[in-house]
Amino acid sequence: MSLTILTSAYRLRSLCRLQRIQAHMMSSHAEPEVLLEKVGRTGVITMNRPKVLNALNLTMIRQIYPQLKKWESDNETDIVIIKGAGDKAFCAGGDIRAVTEAGKVGDSLAQDFFREEYILNNAIGSYRKPYIALIDGITMGGGVGLSVHGRFRVATEKTLFAMPETAIGLFPDVGGGYFLPRLQGKLGLFLALTGFRLKGRDVQRAGVATHFVESKKIPDLQKELVDLKSPSAEDVFRVLDSYQSQSSLDAEKPFILKKHLSDIDRLFSASSVEGIVNNLKTEGSEFAKKQTETLSKMSPTSLKITLKQLQAGAALSLQDVLVMEYRLSQACMRGCDFYEGVRAVLVDKDQNPKWNPSTLEEVSDQMVEQCFSSLGEKDLTL
Repeated sequence: MSLTILTSAYRLRSLCRLQRIQAHMMSSHAEPEVLLEKVGRTGVITMNRPKVLNALNLTMIRQIYPQLKKWESDNETDIVIIKGAGDKAFCAGGDIRAVTEAGKVGDSLAQDFFREEYILNNAIGSYRKPYIALIDGITMGGGVGLSVHGRFRVATEKTLFAMPETAIGLFPDVGGGYFLPRLQGKLGLFLALTGFRLKGRDVQRAGVATHFVESKKIPDLQKELVDLKSPSAEDVFRVLDSYQSQSSLDAEKPFILKKHLSDIDRLFSASSVEGIVNNLKTEGSEFAKKQTETLSKMSPTSLKITLKQLQAGAALSLQDVLVMEYRLSQACMRGCDFYEGVRAVLVDKDQNPKWNPSTLEEVSDQMVEQCFSSLGEKDLTL
């Protein structure tokens, strides 16, 4: 009896918290959360939540998507630029806390957020006009989804890229299963499993960004792009190339992972996560030890889902990857590691999640397979 009361109280508390979050999301802000403006013949999207590092929420997705579609078919719009407000972040990720609260009480936000975010990712990936993401600052999770599938991605020395989802019981979604396996060798898998952070010019060297431009030159770059007359993708490319050639900052520094690339290819080529961990332990180098330690902190379920996601995604279209990832997102909503990961990393910040199952060996192939199962009529349709 007392357990039932406790469960009810917990659900009620979560529901109240969710209602507060939703009320906050729906409340009329003095400042809009996303700015959508036409500057000449350029559509400009600005994520406008600098205090929370421009975290992406459902309200923003529901404003950006229809505007993007409108500009795509509008003869008066030539290109689209997307950027973040403030000087810290492009977009540090999705508003995961709101999704967590929703998932706990079975609120539809846990489905709607992922569904509509992935539909937006797909729209960016298939956009017919030049789409330029100015990833000047922190770009993680949902921010990667808003940029990496576009034709042009401009990093600066302030760019910090990572897909740190395995640390919160999730997986590198927003089309991570598409772009990560297409990076050089096993680099994408390494970034996906470890959440390794890339900074500045290294974001371009890894193949995540198409260009590197110094942060102070970004306003001039944007003005020059806006001033282009009926530009083709080649015209945009030329402007970006010219700004890149004027940006010599850190040019002499080698890619941070350069000396480890062949090791990454070799160590991360095992067909199972256990195999990768075993390779790392056998290797015993400082680099290998560090990665072993990192992986030991991640959700074992997330690691196994992520490996299978990237193995499958390597041969799929972006659309098919997003359908697969939507299934995975809902499996994570049904599981427990996501809620525990968010609690440990984002809420209580004790950095000590209690994963369940707690070891790789306990995560069976069948458990992983189930996460990829069709949702029937609830599947994502693109």
